Amino acid sequence: MRIAVAGGTGAVGRHVVEVAHERGHDVVVLSRGEGVDLTTGAGLAERLVGVDAVVDVTSVRTQKREEAEAFFGGVTRHLQAAGAAHVVALSIVGIDRVDTGYYAGKRLQELVLAEGATPWSVLRATQFHEFAEQALGFVRVGPFSLVPRMRSQTVAAREVAEALVDLAAAGPSGRVPDLAGPEVHDMVDLARRVAGGRRVVPVRLPGAAGRAMRSGGLLPTEDGPRGRITFDQWLADR
Repeated sequence: MRIAVAGGTGAVGRHVVEVAHERGHDVVVLSRGEGVDLTTGAGLAERLVGVDAVVDVTSVRTQKREEAEAFFGGVTRHLQAAGAAHVVALSIVGIDRVDTGYYAGKRLQELVLAEGATPWSVLRATQFHEFAEQALGFVRVGPFSLVPRMRSQTVAAREVAEALVDLAAAGPSGRVPDLAGPEVHDMVDLARRVAGGRRVVPVRLPGAAGRAMRSGGLLPTEDGPRGRITFDQWLADR
C-alpha cells in the first residue's frame, strides 16, 4: 500500500518511514522539501494522490494553547480537505488528565478527526525514551538543565512507529488501546542518565497540571499493548 507520513523527519516519523519501507510499502514524505506546507495545505492534495493512509506524527514546539490548537487543528483539517483516505494520528496518553497548552492541541486534533467525515485511527502513546534527552533542553541555565518531575512509562519510538504502520495497514479503527513502555520511571532519573556533563535540577511544575504529572496522570489507566524495549536496552543500543 501507499503510506504518506506527515512529520516524517522527526523522532517518530523517521522510524515510521523506515518501518513502512521495511514492510514493502510505498512511502510518501509530506514535508516542505517535497513541496508541501501542512500548516496551509499548499501542495498537499497533489502528494496524496494514490495514498491509502496518512500517518500524522507532526509536532510543534509550543506550550501556548492557541498556537497548539491552531497547529494541530489546522494540519488535521488540511489533511481532511485534501482528500486523505485514512488518517492515522499519534496522540499522547493522559491528555484528558493533564491540562497543558500542548495537550489542548492534541485533544482538538482528536476531536476534529472524530467529528470529520474522513476515516481515522488514533493511537495514544506515552513519552518516548528519547524524551529524556529532549527534557534536558527545555530550560537551560549555564551547565544546569531544569527537568520537570513527572512519572512516565516510556516507550521506544521504534515500537510506536511499528504500531502506527500496523494501524495504517489495518484500516480505520477509531481510537485504539493506549501504547506504553514496559516500566515506569521518573523523568528526572532518566534525564540524569543521558545528561553527559550537564547538571539536572528537578523542578516541580506548579498548578494542577504539575500535580497530575507527578502523581501519574500521564500513565495508562487500562490494559493495552506494552513495548518490549526497556530504557536500559534502548540506552545500550543507541
